[in-house]
Order: sequence, then structure tokens, then C-alpha cells
Amino acid sequence: MRMISRPSLTMKSPLSLFASALVLAGSTTLAAAQMSHGTMQHGGMHGAPSAQDTPATKAYKAAAAKMHRDMAITYTGDADVDFVKGMIPHHQAAIDMARIELQYGKDEQTRKLAEAIIKAQEAEIADMQAWLKAKGQ
Repeated sequence: MRMISRPSLTMKSPLSLFASALVLAGSTTLAAAQMSHGTMQHGGMHGAPSAQDTPATKAYKAAAAKMHRDMAITYTGDADVDFVKGMIPHHQAAIDMARIELQYGKDEQTRKLAEAIIKAQEAEIADMQAWLKAKGQ
């Protein structure tokens, strides 16, 4: 897998640092939400549709729900394989969310970030799929 040796992943531009910060912030928020999920009433779930949802919000919620379904992999016991199998739907969700941004977003900097995310994540998914294939998965 050549993900790590990819120049675009080792050289941090301000845009990639911003993207990393967004991913980290979202992951932290998601982890906190998941940890408290057991105490939530199902009617108050963070991804549940709401009458007040904008089309963009509905699309983001659908993308998040799909990611969670797709990340429910059958674990092999091989940490490397399981990591890569789980990361593919995670990366696909980033692509899906970036496309939603391009459809509904208006901020030029955020739209450029979405375009960069699509390009980078598609390449990383291809790398991971090739790695899995080479491992017989």
C-alpha cells in the first residue's frame, strides 16, 4: 500500500491541515456522540430525520448513516486487513459528504476543500482496494 509515501499526504499545505483539523474535530464529536448513545432516547438520535432539515442536512445524515452501515464489517482478526476494510467506507463517506458540499455549499474555500478531499480520498480508496486484493481479500 503506498498511501503513506504519497507526496500529497506527507507535505501539509494549509488546505490539508484545515482538512485534517475538520476530520479530527468531526471524529471527536462523533466519538462523544457514540459514547453517549446508550443514554439517548431513540427519538433524539443525532442522525434521525427532522422536519426542519434542509436538503443538505438530509443528504449529510444519509451519508453518515450509510457510512455507519458500511463500516459494520466482519472482522478477520488481522488488524491490518480490518483497518483497511473499515477505512474504505470511511473514506467513501468523506467523498459523499464532499459531493454534498459541492451541491449545496457556497463558500469558495470550502468547495475547494471538498474538491481536494474527493481527489485524495478516491486515490486512497484505490490504494486500499489494491492492497486488499494483493492480500487475497
